Amino acid sequence: MVAAGAATLALKPRGGLIQAAPAKPQAYFSTRELDRIHDYVGTQRLLGLGGLALTGAVLVVFAVRPPAVVRRTVDRMGDRPLSGAAVTGGGIFLAIALVTLPLSAAAQNRAKSFGLSTQSWPSWAGDVVKSDAINLVFAAAGGALLVLLIRRFPRHWWLPGAVAIVAVAALFEFLGPVVLDPLFNRFTPLPRGPLRSEVLDLARRAGVRVGQVYRVDASRRTTGANAYVNGLGATKRVVLYDTLIRDYRPAELRSVVAHELGHVKHRDVPRGLLWLAIVAPAATLLIQRLVELRRAEPAADGLAGPAVVPVATLAIAVVAFAAGIGGNVLSRRVEASADAFALRLTHDPRAFIDVERRLTTGNLIDPDPPGWLVDLFGTHPPAIERIGYALEFERGG
Repeated sequence: MVAAGAATLALKPRGGLIQAAPAKPQAYFSTRELDRIHDYVGTQRLLGLGGLALTGAVLVVFAVRPPAVVRRTVDRMGDRPLSGAAVTGGGIFLAIALVTLPLSAAAQNRAKSFGLSTQSWPSWAGDVVKSDAINLVFAAAGGALLVLLIRRFPRHWWLPGAVAIVAVAALFEFLGPVVLDPLFNRFTPLPRGPLRSEVLDLARRAGVRVGQVYRVDASRRTTGANAYVNGLGATKRVVLYDTLIRDYRPAELRSVVAHELGHVKHRDVPRGLLWLAIVAPAATLLIQRLVELRRAEPAADGLAGPAVVPVATLAIAVVAFAAGIGGNVLSRRVEASADAFALRLTHDPRAFIDVERRLTTGNLIDPDPPGWLVDLFGTHPPAIERIGYALEFERGG
């Protein structure tokens, strides 16, 4: 937590932020809109927290008293520690996926009933299977890598572990847009036309080398709108939902694109990786200490074996959750900085406010959630706070 806080203090944007003016949700959203949002968000929030609790319970069970089938698997593969670790890591993931599946299905059902999801059940099930298959491979590889590092560096495996975490994160950031994302969606470069010209003009005015701008077929899953920046170097890109392009006015699109250009201008993706590089050594050192508190049965050769994987997985989950709170503080500050950049680039606070209103009602997002939820899980400032940035800018602040 100290390392995460220090990294956040060191890397958070300091200049150019806009202090939010006071604003109330009732001034920008009708009673009917707020009631509908709260009807949707309340239960979805409980389902999400329930999934988090079930995940934690599964990890505790595996770490404290593994099921008999796990113990038998570990015993049988004692002379093949890396294979056993891969099977154990994959098994833990499968257990979590199965236990939380009913909650995920309930959340999808509610999204469909509220008109937010456009996806059929077969399509949704296909995405779940595809996603789980990918995550299963990663979980198995992670288990094997963990045991490999512990066996090779039994007293100081936290250090190569930290290097591995940062390297894998950078690799995912680089390859994700061109390898993983296309498995779920179709991405097409923006064609020549007014929108592409507008994006290129905004980028020129901002002094940003934007890379490529893509349109993604998000409408096959949702009626909501969004945009984001991802990738590193040659894979850097700005992605716009087709729902955003289809349903939003030109001034609103300019505001959204300007926000994403702010992330590119401020190098926010590399900033996130640098934050991870600062935090990872302290996090992995703590994980090693937590693992050492509960000695697992060694493999047949007396070195670390598959039995260490459940304990380490629980330790990783606990440490990652705690460190992530500091990371979310940085993320909210980064988003506020991109909002300020967008307002100064477009000089259109009214369009900015309209975007926040439409994103909030279209995506069914609580515009003013409880503070504790923002502190623990919020990666973006609440919508009402972001509207406050535009009000302050409009007043000349």
